Formats: sequence, structure tokens, C-alpha cells
Amino acid sequence: MTALTPSISDSNASHLNADPAELDNFNRLSSTWWDQEGEFFALHKINPFRVKFIEKFTPPLATQRVVDIGCGGGILSESLAEKGAKVTGIDLAKEVLTVAKLHGLDSGIQVDYQLISAEAYAQQHCEQHDIVTCMEMLEHVPDPQSIINAAAECVKPGGWVFFSTLNRNYKSYLLAIIAAENILNLAPKGTHTHEKFITPAEMDAMARPAGLYLRDSAGINFNPLLNQYGLSDNVDVNYLLAYQKGM
Repeated sequence: MTALTPSISDSNASHLNADPAELDNFNRLSSTWWDQEGEFFALHKINPFRVKFIEKFTPPLATQRVVDIGCGGGILSESLAEKGAKVTGIDLAKEVLTVAKLHGLDSGIQVDYQLISAEAYAQQHCEQHDIVTCMEMLEHVPDPQSIINAAAECVKPGGWVFFSTLNRNYKSYLLAIIAAENILNLAPKGTHTHEKFITPAEMDAMARPAGLYLRDSAGINFNPLLNQYGLSDNVDVNYLLAYQKGM
């Protein structure tokens, strides 16, 4: 596992496609990232279904080169690497990346974690990856189109790009913010801003100009009261999208 790249100064951070308040919030919560009963409980519960969705479309992961954009503490990155993929995890939250790196040392799962923006990484690694993942990130950045463009630039022609985000409607406001954050404590309070949620139609309108073509979608359903989680056809709240880059 490589060392983290040099820190990004506060003066430079303002020019990145990142919200400093969002980064500060995730950095503040970094120590709880791998607590499966803690504030990121929901991420741990849905992660196996994200992996299952990815494997539905791709060749065996042991043959794939992957970049996980907005990797956070490495929950998805480690799962893909554990299956043999060569994984790079990138993020701009320094403290969270440190937690990811330390957890990798404990688990023995090799992931190359880098403190770098998606846009800068894409410039350096154009069309070098078989798979790009970007999970639960687009609703946290000022310019999601820029992230989608970077993901498309990273992936090889014919390769796969997977996004997950939150739909924007009254139901998602009730479930993802009122219930999940304020009643059930499934996510830290203030994690989400409803106005930043993205509808599937808006996602596709951003993806097509980047040369990405939608192949499938799935909703992520969870009922914490019954401890039931899984994939469905209902994309009203949390949803996954599988895109393929044109040849």
C-alpha cells in the first residue's frame, strides 16, 4: 500500500470540486467509519449489495483494475480488492483516508489510497481502468457533472462505471433525512442536503454527453426495523446505476 500523497492546503481546497463543510464533516466522523454499529452502519449494510450489482456486469474482479472515486474509509474499496481487483481509492477527506489506510494495514487487504481529486486523477490516468465506482458521493459535491466526466475519462472504452446516489423527491426527504438522520440515527445528522439529491433522469442527462450509456439500474431498499436489506426495481430513494463507456 502506498503512502498518501502530500496534503492539500486550505488555499488550494477552495478551487477543488469539493465543499469544505462536507469534507470537515466526514473528517470529524472518520474514527467511526469502520464501526459497523456506529454512524456509518447503513453503509456497511448496503455494501454487499453494491458489490453484487457490480459483479452482475463485469468480468471476474480478479482481472480488473478499479478506481473508487470518493472512497471514504475504504468499505467498498476493500471489498473489491478482497475479490482480487487491483483497486485505487481516491478522496479529498484527509482524515478519512488515513483511517482507510490504517484499516488496510489491519485487514491485510491491499488498496492504493491517494489524496487527489477525481478530475486530477483522470488527467493522469486516462482510460486506464476497467471499472470506475462512485458511491454516495455525487450528492456531496458542488459540480457532479465534473465528477461524472472524470469517471468517464478514467475508464477504458467498453468499461463500466457505477454510480449510487439519492433520488430527489418527497419520499427521499422523509426517509433519507427525516427518518435516517433524525429518528433512526442511520447516518450522522447533517450528512445530506435534499436539494443536492439527483434524479435518475438528471444523472442520465449528465452521463450521456460524457460517453456513458445506461445499461441497468436498481434501488437499494433497507428496513432497519426488520433488519432487511437488498436490491429492488424501486429507485425512489437510494439507487444504483450501471453505465458502459462507448467504444
